[in-house]
Amino acid sequence: MRGVFAGFGKSRAFAVLGRALVPADRVLLRISGEPRQVPLLYVERAGGYVVIGSNWGGEAHPSWSANLLANPAATVALHGHTIDVAGRLLTGDERREMWDAVSAYWPAYDRYAVRAEHREIRVFLLEPVSR
Repeated sequence: MRGVFAGFGKSRAFAVLGRALVPADRVLLRISGEPRQVPLLYVERAGGYVVIGSNWGGEAHPSWSANLLANPAATVALHGHTIDVAGRLLTGDERREMWDAVSAYWPAYDRYAVRAEHREIRVFLLEPVSR
């Protein structure tokens, strides 16, 4: 099933649909009084979770990535558990290695990178921290 969605994920229609649904999701989360959450695709690597600030290849970085740069402390909700993490922006060879790992799982990221030609898409490693 992932193959079907991965193919659709490369399309502009998927990007348009995603951009339309994210604001609605944010409104629902704010109305509920819950902390802000952003559903993200991730790949487990290097003892943490690699996430990509693609914004579907849009011209601007997603807001969550700027928030993570300003304050790297975050919480990951995964399989019914929460994990405190510290986000670290990846650069150089480490960024390329992690990009390759995530884009192997979700090839649409390579298409998003082409669309975001005027910015380098941010890649973060969310590393668990002790409570």
